[in-house]
Amino acid sequence: MPKQTGVLDERPGESPAERADRNFADLLQELRVTQTGVQILFAFLLTLVFQQRFTEIDRVAVIVYAVTVVFCVGASIFLIAPVALHRAMFRLGRKTEVVDGSAKLAKVGMALLAVALVGATLIALDMALPRWLALVIVSGIAIVLLAVWYVMPEIQARRPASPDSTKASK
Repeated sequence: MPKQTGVLDERPGESPAERADRNFADLLQELRVTQTGVQILFAFLLTLVFQQRFTEIDRVAVIVYAVTVVFCVGASIFLIAPVALHRAMFRLGRKTEVVDGSAKLAKVGMALLAVALVGATLIALDMALPRWLALVIVSGIAIVLLAVWYVMPEIQARRPASPDSTKASK
């Protein structure tokens, strides 16, 4: 397998197969964290329709709820999909493809989860506060989420690695 230019993910003495195994283990650990959050959010959303006050919400809130449930289901699907991909490609000697595909699935799952988190927060705050205030607060939350999950990591990834960080990763 040709060495990718600019990839600093190598360890001394590590084969491409060992690197793929390590990267997949790292990804699975990350998915465990996100999947727990998705499961809790999904359980909250599913129980919401059985609450007495749910019948009192207006059409806008019902639409926000429905969209949020769909995005939460989508997040679950994409965050669990790496397991199915791994099972389908198990023992085919294509772990790097599994890692690359799983990373893409995880990114889509995280984007869907971001929308579901914002939607669920809007549903909860809309029940407790005037809608305009709930929208203002949720807009702030969405901006922070976007900054912390997407903008900041992208900025960090584009910066050249410091000598200390490359030593620490080896």
